[in-house]
Amino acid sequence: MPKVKEKIKIALIEDDPYLSSMYATKFELEGYEVVTASDGEKGLALIQSKIPNLILLDVMMPKMNGFDVLERIKKDDKTKDIPVILLTNLNQSDEVERGMRMGAVDYLIKAHFLPSEVVEKVKMALDT
Repeated sequence: MPKVKEKIKIALIEDDPYLSSMYATKFELEGYEVVTASDGEKGLALIQSKIPNLILLDVMMPKMNGFDVLERIKKDDKTKDIPVILLTNLNQSDEVERGMRMGAVDYLIKAHFLPSEVVEKVKMALDT
């Protein structure tokens, strides 16, 4: 019997329910499995339990911000090698530099990218 290819799993950590739903739908239509969380604490727990192939992470969230989540991801041997793309409205150069310095593979400003462009960025990050 042929082996069924396992779907690539993306963790989407986003507190805006509209954006979360929109991005989840977009990625599911592209054939990805999407697991979501609405705040940093839930996101960290989700990442620990589901071990995704890639994490899309908002920065400005309740309970724990995305930078704190990223720091914990990169300190944990189980999750440190998972690519993280920050997807946020923070567009100050020092915030971008901070995210990249902390280990994000990309930093996308929501207002500057269409959902289809975010999908392409994810595909590129998964190819590396």
